[in-house]
Amino acid sequence: MTRLYAILAAVCVASLLGAGWFLTRTEDSGDGLAQCRSSQIAAGGDTIGGPFELVNAKGETVTDKDVITEPSIVYFGYTFCPDVCPMDAARNAEAIDVLAERGYSVTPVFISVDPARDTPEVVGEYAENLHEKMIGLTGSEAQVKAASQAYKTYYRKNEGDDDYYLVDHSTFSYLVLPEQGFVEFFRRDETPEQLADKTACFIENS
Repeated sequence: MTRLYAILAAVCVASLLGAGWFLTRTEDSGDGLAQCRSSQIAAGGDTIGGPFELVNAKGETVTDKDVITEPSIVYFGYTFCPDVCPMDAARNAEAIDVLAERGYSVTPVFISVDPARDTPEVVGEYAENLHEKMIGLTGSEAQVKAASQAYKTYYRKNEGDDDYYLVDHSTFSYLVLPEQGFVEFFRRDETPEQLADKTACFIENS
């Protein structure tokens, strides 16, 4: 409980910076999965996602090929975030259960943007508490920065003491398929059912 109180003592600030490449979809660009999309990306979807190297809960170095072995919903956050991150990650976990009830196997992935505090053990425990399938990942500053840049996410550590500083970060979740890579993003106001509906569409049409 001490850790929970420490988490709740902080305030997680979600930033929209670094997210200017998201636009509302207005026309079909010839994308074979266009019927599943509710958005388009100004810079092109092929510029988002890709290889990464991080550390899992066991302290093992893993790559995107090790992690994205089935359709996955990827989220960048941090375990000390008291409200935004737990709500988003819990929403994603609920979507995973909705999909499972419909016969789809999807993995939730939580990537920490706070490697100084989020050790493999900490992020692993956090992920496991949210969902038994959730994969928690952390890494060195360089590894986390590279993964964040690959997915065009934003994060910034605020000033504070070593235990209670905050980290501003973008709050999109990403649908990634093993063969296609990144295919769609989800805003935080979307419901578990909406995530499940869109994810199922991509799986069925990929």
